[in-house]
Amino acid sequence: MLKEFQEFISKGNVMDLAVGVIIGAAFGKIVESLVNDIIMPIVGAIFGGL
Repeated sequence: MLKEFQEFISKGNVMDLAVGVIIGAAFGKIVESLVNDIIMPIVGAIFGGL
């Protein structure tokens, strides 16, 4: 298992994984901001602030 892990690291997949995690986190923050600042006020105004 350790040998397979070393081969995985040496192939550069770790860098791709790290970039994917960073992009995913940034995309999550963008969606969260969009929902909190744009969508929820509209929904609150329609439903009377439930």
